Order: sequence, then C-alpha cells, then structure tokens
Amino acid sequence: MVSLKGDNIYLRALEPEDLEFVFAIENDTSLWALSDTQTPYSRFLIKQYLENAQQDIFEAKQLRLAICDNENQTLGLIDVFDFDIKNKRAGIGILIQNYQNRNRGYGKQALELLVNYCFSTLHLHQVYANISESNVASLKLFESNGFQKIGLKKDWSFDGTMYTNEYILQRINN
Repeated sequence: MVSLKGDNIYLRALEPEDLEFVFAIENDTSLWALSDTQTPYSRFLIKQYLENAQQDIFEAKQLRLAICDNENQTLGLIDVFDFDIKNKRAGIGILIQNYQNRNRGYGKQALELLVNYCFSTLHLHQVYANISESNVASLKLFESNGFQKIGLKKDWSFDGTMYTNEYILQRINN
C-alpha cells in the first residue's frame, strides 16, 4: 500500500468536520474560475456530499482528499476526477486555500503523493490536468512533477469579459 504521508503533509479522506472548510472553498468566487463553478453551494448540499464521500472511487469515478500539515491543519484539497478504469487514466486538480500556505512545498508534496497513489495503487497508465494559461504557479507545479504540456485549448473558458486559453498537461507512467 502506498503511503499518503509526506515529510510535511499527509492526505486523508474527507470527514463531516470538513463542512465549513469545503463550504468556504466552494463559495470563494475568486476560485470559481479554477473549477468552472458558476453558482454557490449550500451547506446542505456540501453536507450531503460529505456524507457520500466514502463512496468507492470505482463507483464514484472521483476521489477528493484533504491536504493536512503535521499539526492536523487542513490546508487544501486534491482531487482525482474523470477516473476511467478502462483506459487507465484520470484527471488531477489541487488547491491550497490560503495564500500564505502556497509556495511552501505543500502542493508539491501532495501532488507527488497523489500521483504515486494513482500509479501504484490505482494502476493508472496516465494522469492529466487542465490548467489556465495564466496560472503560472500551477503550470510550474505540475511540470516540476513530470507533467508535460500536450496541447493548448484556445478560447476555452469565458471569464465574463474575455475568453482564456487552457493547457492540458499529461504524465504517463513508464
């Protein structure tokens, strides 16, 4: 079994106690462009989601884990989405909530742990990420973990005033 614990962080399943943390992230309009969210989520809906979060990845086709530091503070979320067992691939997304916790290596460790889990435990052949052309920090993070830009989706997202491009990055398990 692959460990989901690094030097400074660990990944864990979501708990009912994560309600306010997830609520804050899902309703932070400054983050909506990262996930194509367009409407707020109620505590009721997030509570229902957390109650069903124990659903197996093979059934749900997704997995969301909390990123926690060694003091058990929840720092962010990391997701496996579009889990495709037939083609052995999935997408990955990551978010460190507070700016003061970014650029401290937490995201890098979390991404390394999750990619290792995807390849070693889920036996995936490849993982990918969709990242806005303007999100330089995320592009750097994923590229430092062996992901390669494989395409640019032109005018992919509309931010309310203009269209933006989005890269697709891929890492194949050799």
